[in-house]
Amino acid sequence: MILRIEQVWETDLNKEMTAAIQGLLLQSFPDIYPKDRIFFKQLPHFRFLAYDSENRLIGHAAADYRMMNAGGKPVRVLGVIDLCVEASSRLRGVGSALLAAMDRFCEGRAIDFILLFADDRTLYLKNGYHPVQAKCKWMKVNHETLSTAGIGSEDMDALMVKQVGPDRWNEGELDFLGYLY
Repeated sequence: MILRIEQVWETDLNKEMTAAIQGLLLQSFPDIYPKDRIFFKQLPHFRFLAYDSENRLIGHAAADYRMMNAGGKPVRVLGVIDLCVEASSRLRGVGSALLAAMDRFCEGRAIDFILLFADDRTLYLKNGYHPVQAKCKWMKVNHETLSTAGIGSEDMDALMVKQVGPDRWNEGELDFLGYLY
C-alpha cells in the first residue's frame, strides 16, 4: 500500500475533501458523529489526511493548538482529534503514520505536549504516548446546538500525552481552557 499524507489547514478544505472526510468520520464513528458537518464540537486548526495509491482517503487526524494549564503550569498543547482509519486499511501502519506526521509537525515549534483521548491505548503506547490520570476542567459544548453548556469537571482516565518539548508533564488538575476534544 502506497501511503501519502497531506497536511491541510481547515480553511483550505474543498468540497471533495470535505465529502471524503465526512464519509470516513461517519464510517469510523457511526453512532455519535454528526451527519451534517466534519467536526464534533469545534473546528480544528488543521488535519492530516492519508491517501492510498488510488488517491482514496483512508486515514484522518485533526489537530487543535492551544494553551492549557497542567497542575498550575501553562503548557502549549497540540490536541489530536478524531484519528480514524478506514476499516479495510486498519493494522497496516496508517494510524502510526498519522501520529508520526503529528510528531514531525511539532519539531522546532512552540509545542510542549501532544494530547489525546483513547479508549484503546495500544496504538498510542506503541507511538510513545503515556497515560495520564487527571481531574480535567473544560468548557462544555452542546454538540447538537453548538452552544456553551457550562463548565465541566471530572476525573479522566482515557487521557494520553506525549512530551515533544523540554518540560515534563506536570501532575494535577488539567484545565483545557476551552472545549474537551
